Amino acid sequence: MASPSPIPDPSAATGGPRPRRERFTVSVLAFGGTLMAVMQTVVVPLLPDLPRLTGASPGAVSWMVTATLLSGAVLTPVLGRAGDMYGKRRVLLAALGLMTVGSVTCALTSDIRILIAARALQGAASAVVPLSISILRDELPPERRGSAVALMSSTVGIGAALGLPAAALVVQYADWHVMFWVTAALGASGVALIRWAVPESPVRSPGRFDVTGALGLAAGLICLLLGVSQGGQWGWGSARITGIFLAAAVVLGLWWRQQLRARQPLVDLRLVTRPKVGLSHVAALLTGFAFYANSLVTAQLVQAPEATGYGLGLTIVQTGLCLLPGGITMLLFSSVSARISAARGPRVTLSVGAAVIAAGYAVRIADSHHLWMIIVGATVVAIGTTLAYSALPSLILHAVPAEQTASANGVNVLMRTIGQAVSSAAVAAVLVHHTSPVGGVPVPTLHGYLMAFVIAGAVALAASAVALTIPGDSSSDGIRRPRGRTRSARDSAMKGV
Repeated sequence: MASPSPIPDPSAATGGPRPRRERFTVSVLAFGGTLMAVMQTVVVPLLPDLPRLTGASPGAVSWMVTATLLSGAVLTPVLGRAGDMYGKRRVLLAALGLMTVGSVTCALTSDIRILIAARALQGAASAVVPLSISILRDELPPERRGSAVALMSSTVGIGAALGLPAAALVVQYADWHVMFWVTAALGASGVALIRWAVPESPVRSPGRFDVTGALGLAAGLICLLLGVSQGGQWGWGSARITGIFLAAAVVLGLWWRQQLRARQPLVDLRLVTRPKVGLSHVAALLTGFAFYANSLVTAQLVQAPEATGYGLGLTIVQTGLCLLPGGITMLLFSSVSARISAARGPRVTLSVGAAVIAAGYAVRIADSHHLWMIIVGATVVAIGTTLAYSALPSLILHAVPAEQTASANGVNVLMRTIGQAVSSAAVAAVLVHHTSPVGGVPVPTLHGYLMAFVIAGAVALAASAVALTIPGDSSSDGIRRPRGRTRSARDSAMKGV
C-alpha cells in the first residue's frame, strides 16, 4: 500500500517568508521537553512525607509515581499516532494542556485518590519529546535537524537534573502545593509559547484512528508495567503478579495479531520488524535500563547514613545538586552528539554513548566512597546518555517515512520507558537482597549498590553491541532521494509534493 502523501499546509502555500517568531521553534520545543522531565521528577522529594501529608499509606503514595509511568507509557504511542493523523502541534498542545490541568488539580487537593488521578493526567506529557522531534523533522532543513534533535533528546536529562533540586528547595521552604502551582504556571507558559512560535506540521497520515488497537495496547501495557512496578511489593511469585503477566502476554499477543490485520493500524508492525527500526527499539530498551539505574542508585547511596560506612548522609537538596553537573553536561554534549552522528552516523553515536555509560559505571564500581568520584561517575553516565538518547530519534528518522515519525518515535520512547521500569524493579530487587541493619533498620549494603552498577554496566555494553548491528542508511530522513535534492517537508508541501 502506497504511503500517504504529505498534506500541504495552507500557510505554506502562500510562498511567503516564515514569521520571525518561528525562529524560536527549537528553543520553545526544548523548553517543553525540559518541562516534561521536570514534571516527572518534582514529586520525588515529596514521597517520604506524603503519607503524613495526605493520610494515605506508603503503598498508596507510591502510585503517585506509578500512575504517571503507566499513563505515559500508554499515551505516548497513542498520541504519537494521533499527531501523525491530526497534526503534531495540535496534539502537542493537548498533551501539555493535560499536564497543566493535572498540575492545577494536584495544587488544589490533598486527597490521595485525586492526586493519583491528576498524576495520571500529567503522564500525557511523555509524548512531548517524540511529537517535538517529529515537528523538527518536518520544519527544519537537514543541516539544522541533527543538532536540534540532539538538543531535544537531551532535555530529558536536563529537566530531571534541574527538577530534583528545585522541587526539594520548594518542599523544604514552602507548602508542598506550591510546587504544583509552579509546574502549572510553567505548563501554561509552554502552551502559550508553542501556540506563538511553533507552526503546524504540513505532513499528515490521514485515515481512521485505530480505537481497537489503542485500547488493546493500553490494556496490555498496563498489565505489563503494573506487574513490573509492583512485583517487589506484591511478591514476584504471587498469584496476583503471575496472573497480571499472563494477562499481559495474552492481551499483547491478541493486539499484535489485530495490528497485523488492521488496514490502518495504530503501530505499523511490519515497519517495526524491519531490522533498522526493530534493533533501534531494542537498543532504546537497553539504554533506558542502563541510564535509569544511575539516578536511582546515586540518590539512595549519597543519602544513606554515615553509620553504614559508605553513606554520606546528604539531604535531598544536596543530592539534587550532586546530579546537577550531569544535567549541565547533557546540555553541552548534545551538540557533540550531533557532530558525531553527522560524521559517522547515529548508530556509531549510539554505540559510543552506551559504551560511555558502561565506563561511567566502571568509575562507580572503582570508587563509590568519595563524593567527587561519585559525581564524576554519574556525570560520565550522563554524557553517555546524551550521546545515546540523541542518536535514537535520529535512527528512527532515518528509517521511517515522514508521515509516521511521531508514532514511530512514540514507540521508541515507550521502549525506553519499559527499560526504565524494568531497571527500577531490578535495582530494587538487588538492594532488597543485600541489606544489613543500621540502628535497627535494614539498609542496602555497598555490595548491593555495586551489584546494581555491574548489572547496569553490562546492559549498557549489550546496548552498544546491538547498536553496531543496526543496518546503515545513507538517506538523511528515511526517504531516499537523489543526492543534492534533499528538501524540508515544508518546502515539499509548498510545491504540492
